[in-house]
Amino acid sequence: MGTYVVHPQGVGPFPVVLFLMDAPGKRPLLHEMAKRIAERGYYVMLPNLYYRTTPSFELDFSSKESFQRMVELMGGTGNRMIARDASELFAYAEKESVANAQIAGCVGYCMSGPFALYVAAEHQDRVRAAASFYGVRLITDSSDSPHAQLGNITGEIYVGCAEHDDYVPLTMVDDFETAMVDSGVRGKLERYWGNHHGFAFNDRPAYDAVADQRHWEVLLDLFARNLGSSV
Repeated sequence: MGTYVVHPQGVGPFPVVLFLMDAPGKRPLLHEMAKRIAERGYYVMLPNLYYRTTPSFELDFSSKESFQRMVELMGGTGNRMIARDASELFAYAEKESVANAQIAGCVGYCMSGPFALYVAAEHQDRVRAAASFYGVRLITDSSDSPHAQLGNITGEIYVGCAEHDDYVPLTMVDDFETAMVDSGVRGKLERYWGNHHGFAFNDRPAYDAVADQRHWEVLLDLFARNLGSSV
């Protein structure tokens, strides 16, 4: 599982943050975002979630063939699968003297939004904070649907949704918020009015600088309040 790992200089140990990539793949933009999180005092792990099929993938936004390949790769992932991957990542971090894998956070975007929430449910003993930004498939008919796992989450969650999202209609957003309230999970759901799917990535047409700044503020605050840091 090719994984980019970054953390501050020093002995730590630093709380672990799993940074789960969006569908276009593990790429330099995400490396820079991981560094930004690490600077706040975290041991950040950014894995290639397509590793079972390919050692690397980065979407060429101008290529239909590349887009089709991305769709195929997405089909080879799932909530339970990523929760197992998280187990391996935590096991690796436990052997690192600079990492404190007993205190962890998780963040996912797009494809990985539901993964982050599922990981928080499956690893409730260590995941104290999890965030999903324009996460897809928040509610499905499957038994591993994120909305059905909310009651198993003991940490705090944050779910940021775009107003305009072909993958996540506002009706699903509303229903997921209702599921959050009914489950009693700690956290909040926020609608980014006027924004589109992908607003936090500057390599996407939907990028919005104001929404991106808001996303960083809430994400880093979520981690600071629940994970603390060693810097």
